[in-house]
Amino acid sequence: MSTLSIKATCDSRGQDSSYFVGLQEYEMNPYDEINNPDGIIQMGLAENQLSFDLLETWLEENPDASRFKRNQESIFRELALFQDYHGLPSFKNALVRFMSEIRGNKVRFDPNKLVLTAGATSANETLIFCLADPGDAFLLPTPYYPGFDRDLKWRTGVEIVPIQCSSSNGFKITAPALEEAFQLAQITCNLKVKGILVTNPSNPLGKTLTRNELDLLLNFIHIKGIHLISDEIYSGTVFNSPRFVSIMEVSDKKNLRVHIVYSLSKDLGLPGFRVGAIYSNDPTVVSAATKMSSFGLVSSHTQSLLSAMLSDKKFTKNYIVENKKRLKRRHAVVVRGLKMAGISCLESNSGLFCWVDVRHLLSSQTFEAEMELWRKILYDIRLNISPGSSCHCLEPGWFRVCFANMSEETLNLAIQRIKTFVHTVSCRKGSNIIGFNYYNSSKNSRSTKSVGNWVFRLSYSQGCER
Repeated sequence: MSTLSIKATCDSRGQDSSYFVGLQEYEMNPYDEINNPDGIIQMGLAENQLSFDLLETWLEENPDASRFKRNQESIFRELALFQDYHGLPSFKNALVRFMSEIRGNKVRFDPNKLVLTAGATSANETLIFCLADPGDAFLLPTPYYPGFDRDLKWRTGVEIVPIQCSSSNGFKITAPALEEAFQLAQITCNLKVKGILVTNPSNPLGKTLTRNELDLLLNFIHIKGIHLISDEIYSGTVFNSPRFVSIMEVSDKKNLRVHIVYSLSKDLGLPGFRVGAIYSNDPTVVSAATKMSSFGLVSSHTQSLLSAMLSDKKFTKNYIVENKKRLKRRHAVVVRGLKMAGISCLESNSGLFCWVDVRHLLSSQTFEAEMELWRKILYDIRLNISPGSSCHCLEPGWFRVCFANMSEETLNLAIQRIKTFVHTVSCRKGSNIIGFNYYNSSKNSRSTKSVGNWVFRLSYSQGCER
């Protein structure tokens, strides 16, 4: 008999999907231009490294912020001793100003309604603990971030019921899909629905929710008497129109159960700092979440450093504008490169990734064929991208491709690998290519000429199943 808990000994923590497998495979064989040029290029991690130089320049120009000093006086003792889990007032004030600035100052945030957490993962889980009991359900529109299967369910015991969205309307949320998910949860699965969670801008779609979708969600939760969590950690990555509209901008004057999750992991590119936040107009939720936050606090030193950085209005203004410009340029490089390989992307305006349509590369329109293609891309082409099935996409053949976590040179290499792969395995209708290996074929692929109206067909030998 095991002496450990059920949670400690369970086989899965929501991390058995291809999304997490891809991350693990990358760790075992990471690409390096010098030491491992044939390694796996990481395109499955949504990190923003495009504006690191702006952060580093600020640190160089403001050395006291990272040296435990204020006005050249040491504040080491002040930061090292016990801190209230409500957080440093200076940091909370600076953070809510930054959140407002990202949203074009269309909405103001009250620091007293803000709860600090150790990243967005902690924020989402804490909200679920506050709003639901084990066995209750939250509705999530598909496709959604694969980590939610771990973050929202593992410790809370809450179930996820998908709101099925399709490519026919650009994966928009519809009233019939909302009602169908609600009925599936309550009638078929006998689950009590406590709320809806959306990511806006969407991960993995890379697009903002429309005003119609926001109004639809607000009306739905009002009628059903449930909560809405809007995960807005990508709100500062909107680089094209339409502009980002926060749920607080359209619900502020309505007495609705609406809550925001935010983080500095994506907009500021600081996932290692573990800075997340919950914002809610419900004082009971704020009080309970604040108490729970003692299990995952943000260090005082981190708060002090970021308080100084975010209080520098000249820096934040320049950073927000420049970061969006860089994301827009990088996004264009990816879309253009994939288009040259005969691959299209869902039209998007935000995020650190593209939602890529490779349905024409599947050997059949099945999820089994999608997984075969994913294995080929991961192990032969050596690119880690996330298959749509890991995001619970309703249709096989969509993949999430991240583009902001690498140098431009590495990105160009990744695109070239994709082009070479597609050009090599493409063939006239009726051909059959078996056991293709990128590294054995890449030299010959340079002479492959572009042929219009290709019919793509992929088949695999048993040897490529790993």
